[in-house]
Amino acid sequence: MAKSSLGQDSDSTAAVAVLKRAVELDAESRYQQALVCYQEGIDMLLQVLKGTRDSSKRCVLRTKISDYMDRAENIKKYLDQEKEDGKYHKQIKIEENATGFSYESLFKEYLHETVTEVWIEDPYIRQTHQLYNFLRFCEMLIKKPCKIRTIHLLTSVDEGFGNTQQSSGLQEIKQSLRSHGVLLEINYSSSIHDREISPSSHVPSAPEPLFLLSLQGCDFMINWSFFPWIL
Repeated sequence: MAKSSLGQDSDSTAAVAVLKRAVELDAESRYQQALVCYQEGIDMLLQVLKGTRDSSKRCVLRTKISDYMDRAENIKKYLDQEKEDGKYHKQIKIEENATGFSYESLFKEYLHETVTEVWIEDPYIRQTHQLYNFLRFCEMLIKKPCKIRTIHLLTSVDEGFGNTQQSSGLQEIKQSLRSHGVLLEINYSSSIHDREISPSSHVPSAPEPLFLLSLQGCDFMINWSFFPWIL
């Protein structure tokens, strides 16, 4: 279903990869993950459609988008019914090198307008890519409908050569958030091992790694000299 006559450009290829994964998850009855990938893939195909001028290709794209939207809607109805019947348990397993997931798609249902604080426990906000992903997570928080005022971070201290990078990077993120009216409170512990994110009083526990996504781009002002790996 996700194989393609969509062309060979990078956007089409990426969309096909995400939708192929959606179909695989769907076949495995992993409906919540499949829905996330369907939604992500449909958004990508809509962008491809906007940039397509050939009428026959546009017709193919519209048909495929319609088919995927119908399937996504059926899955959503099924999951909504499961929730109504009290049978629904949500667990999203993100496999190594998986695509089609973003912070927005994973956390948007928890980030409603009444959320003003978020608690984050992660012992591994140390290395460049971990600091960068934490930054992107914070960026997502302040763009959502919720009115975040405080982000509480509990992490562990890098005892090695990365200590300076860790402390400098977190201070840069703290200053950047302050310019958006958000306070970042940073505390350290040597005893935490699992990762957990808790918005306000609602606490979805997440013992699986949360910061494994490869993300690009950033709207915050930050001194990238603290992140030589990215330069």
